[in-house]
Amino acid sequence: MQVWPGQAYPLGATYDGAGTNFAVFSEAADRIELCLLHDDGSETAIELRETDAFVRHAYLPGIMPGQRYGFRVHGPYAPERGQRCNSAKLLLDPYARAISGGVEWGEEVYGYHFGSPERRNDLDSAPHTMSSVVVNPYFDWGDDRRPRTEYHHTLLYEAHVKGLTMRHPGLPDELRGTYAALAHPAILEHLTELGVTALELMPVHQFVNDHRLADMGLSNYWGYNTIGFFAPHNAYASWGDRGQQVLEFKSAVRALHEAGIEVILDVVYNHTAEGNHLGPTLSFRGLDNSSYYRLTDDPRYYMDTTGTGNSLLMRSPHVLQLIMDSLRYWVTEMHVDGFRFDLAATLARQFHEVDRLSSFFDLVQQDPVVSQVKLIAEPWDVGEGGYQVGNFPPLWTEWNGKYRDTVRDMWRGEPRTLAEFASRLTGSSDLYQDDGRRPLASINFVTCHDGFTLHDLVSYNEKRNDANGEDNRDGESHNRSWNCGAEGETDDPGVLSLRARQMRNFTATLLLSQGVPMLSHGDEFGRTQGGNNNAYCQDGELSWVPWPEDGGELLDFTRAMAALRRDHPVFRRRRFFHGRPVEGTHDELSDIAWFTPAGEEMTQRDWDSTQARALSVFLNGNAISEPGPRGERISDDSFLMLFNASPKTLEFVVPVNHGRQWQVVVDTARSEGVAPGTGARVKAGDRLSLVDRSMVVLQRPA
Repeated sequence: MQVWPGQAYPLGATYDGAGTNFAVFSEAADRIELCLLHDDGSETAIELRETDAFVRHAYLPGIMPGQRYGFRVHGPYAPERGQRCNSAKLLLDPYARAISGGVEWGEEVYGYHFGSPERRNDLDSAPHTMSSVVVNPYFDWGDDRRPRTEYHHTLLYEAHVKGLTMRHPGLPDELRGTYAALAHPAILEHLTELGVTALELMPVHQFVNDHRLADMGLSNYWGYNTIGFFAPHNAYASWGDRGQQVLEFKSAVRALHEAGIEVILDVVYNHTAEGNHLGPTLSFRGLDNSSYYRLTDDPRYYMDTTGTGNSLLMRSPHVLQLIMDSLRYWVTEMHVDGFRFDLAATLARQFHEVDRLSSFFDLVQQDPVVSQVKLIAEPWDVGEGGYQVGNFPPLWTEWNGKYRDTVRDMWRGEPRTLAEFASRLTGSSDLYQDDGRRPLASINFVTCHDGFTLHDLVSYNEKRNDANGEDNRDGESHNRSWNCGAEGETDDPGVLSLRARQMRNFTATLLLSQGVPMLSHGDEFGRTQGGNNNAYCQDGELSWVPWPEDGGELLDFTRAMAALRRDHPVFRRRRFFHGRPVEGTHDELSDIAWFTPAGEEMTQRDWDSTQARALSVFLNGNAISEPGPRGERISDDSFLMLFNASPKTLEFVVPVNHGRQWQVVVDTARSEGVAPGTGARVKAGDRLSLVDRSMVVLQRPA
């Protein structure tokens, strides 16, 4: 076999039409073998003799897409010094564009012997582990164009590739649970009718099912266990795993773009699937353990701010290069439109503390590719000082956990929530205004993959995670949920009616708040997980969306709220409210005003009242301060939003100085929720009776 010197960059396996260049970094290695894997189980080992700045490389003419390969690293195995090289372990290429197969759990894939962690294990892992694959980078994107939807027009929909598509009756069996299913007209039609502009996919980077879960008959369903930062997860491919998964993913992105839907990836750059010091040796650990991972003062062990066993070393230039190369690859080659960063506070831990000026943020800020897509942080991790909501740099938006908590507390009737609820409803200026960000920095959500579904949020006070095999100890115990009077499933018509009303309350509040709303897949149908609030290991009907023949009234209501938001810029302002009349709008009324149920403007005493659980807010469509795209003035209808989160019926007075004629466009006390143009008309000074835990929205034409 011919072996040419090749190039040190780009890293990974790069096919050019005539052969493939291989390049891999390791500062720890004495030598590295590239192993070409054959279907009969044999392998051809080729030593990478060329070295530039610790990158070993070679070019092999005639090596085509579909070729499986791995690396064997010869070097020191000295855990007490943080070194874990072991040539008996076939290692994945950190830059592999595709990965074939899975891990067959046994002692072979570990660097030590079970029961004797200090003893090096020289069992060959090749027959039991995954392999990297050379891919064909060429793909006909046609006239693919990114939707580039601005944040104030964005409606995010968080979904799991398999969970969203596995039970859809309109999909062929062979497509269910795959990337191809995302491109099917049945899925695209549902998303577009719902008003979704961006599909936020739970992890699709190649991940590993944990040994522990496999032994329990479970799996890492959510996928927050990445091993390949460039490779689409092979189990979601219907066409094959020798590179076909790359083409299938690209085809899905192209189809979603044609439907006007952006693709956002939930990415896990904070840790890898290799776990702690007792984890398997699959890739990074065997290549250069101390360059990739944050080690403790005793280098045998890993610092863990993620709860998964390890954390990537964010001050290492090679880790930063890996992450930035991966991000650019998914944007430029896979055409994705943005990223949601799991446990993003860990990415800011250049040393120990969370630092908003860390190298990672510097790199993102100046990168001409990555800085131009949507960047969404999950602004916390499990380390000390890890809760960082509101503290990310101006380029970023954030999952607003405080929005989730406050809205839940408001509708379950917690005291002393009015003032914070008002802030969350209007874009969380207390979190984002000081650093120059706008309401659109707040990604608002009530539910997501982690925690109760919307149905379970109003049906359970306590989690029911026994199926996870941890005696119900896993998952959050403080869910800010309320079962509406009966725990779990019930036939009580009063309880069922209240639960349906609460789900409408949450949906309307979410979609009519300032900021960027995010729905969780299946909540528009009211799907349940039976009270399981940590279904990370449940790859089955418990987690898969059960598509009803008729979506029902909740689906219709969700679509109506999304349409109301889409049609009225007063619900999706790009600037914070001023709390006063806006110059140049020729309107003497403030752009926003708050009222008690009696129709009187709120005083500080009203805001501070312990038991107050009701208020109204006026949104002035004639006082929108930001201009349109060509500098034109934006004018809209005005709205009055009435919230009664108390346990009893209350009378609300329509304020007398903020409009004469109004029409009811939302009433969550009604099963259909009311549609624009069909509600009752009311006048200033009229009294409206709002039943307990309900919400009414009035509209006044501009």
